[in-house]
Amino acid sequence: MATSPSPPSLSSHSSSSSVSHGFFQKEFLKADVSSLSAFFQFSTSGVAVATATAVTHPLDVVKVRLQMQLVGQRGPLHGMGNIFAQMVKAEGPGSLYLGLAPALARSVLYGGLRIGLYEPCKHVCDQLLGSTNILLKIASGAISGVIATSLTNPMEVLKVRIQMDSNQAGGPIKELHKVVREEGLRALWKGVGPAMTRAGALTASQLATYDESKQALRRWTNLEEGFHLHLMASCVAGTMGTVVTAPVDMVKTRLMLQRLSHTSQSYRNGFHCAYQVMQTEGIGALYKGGFTTFARLGPQTVITFLVCEKLREISGMKAF
Repeated sequence: MATSPSPPSLSSHSSSSSVSHGFFQKEFLKADVSSLSAFFQFSTSGVAVATATAVTHPLDVVKVRLQMQLVGQRGPLHGMGNIFAQMVKAEGPGSLYLGLAPALARSVLYGGLRIGLYEPCKHVCDQLLGSTNILLKIASGAISGVIATSLTNPMEVLKVRIQMDSNQAGGPIKELHKVVREEGLRALWKGVGPAMTRAGALTASQLATYDESKQALRRWTNLEEGFHLHLMASCVAGTMGTVVTAPVDMVKTRLMLQRLSHTSQSYRNGFHCAYQVMQTEGIGALYKGGFTTFARLGPQTVITFLVCEKLREISGMKAF
């Protein structure tokens, strides 16, 4: 006589339930750790860039003023010292901090994304291609910079507008309303092409150079992971970043400050702007404010990486 199959035992069901519960618990913890890691990537990067921005902001204001000298004309240019002295004398010391609020707000988001996305992009390249060579590091940095700038361009537009107008009152919110009212919503993305190009070039040159410099210094010297290694690598990265991005930064500034109803000089896009600048002001004009860019970007890069590396250490994250 055939026997009917016996129902699964309670212990078997309990064991299966326990395995299932353990699997989901493990996956939940993995996701939780991943989210925490992403938060630390974003926050440490954002705080580091905001700190560097706060320290170097006066040089950024001077750089914008230098880049806007003699638009459409050739002639003798004022240097960084003269612009600095003129601003303090005519507009007061507070003029050196024009646009600080949008600059800091942008730094947290832009810096968090620009640097925070670099490691994940490298990881994806490693998983897909089995390598993170110098070209893939450059590509990872470029992608990070482009994404960050495309999202934060309106804050950059507001920053440079305020930096050029010491009589502007009401702060970023009033300037935002003014730009949208007079020029339309699209005006907040003026210069986004050159801005994305600059951010891609800057992030690629900075992070890839910093990454490679650290590896080279560890191979060729007795330096270990720590302050001196970070300092030397960030100095190299700051120099490379300035050389690569100064012309693009100048074009970006011109486009962002272009007001169709307030200027005779009209640039259709970044390429047209660069061409017009070289035609009317000379090829050297692409490096207007170049020394100030270096004086700002060099220390900003050093401060950014030193602070970021320290915050990563405190957070228990691995160094770049």
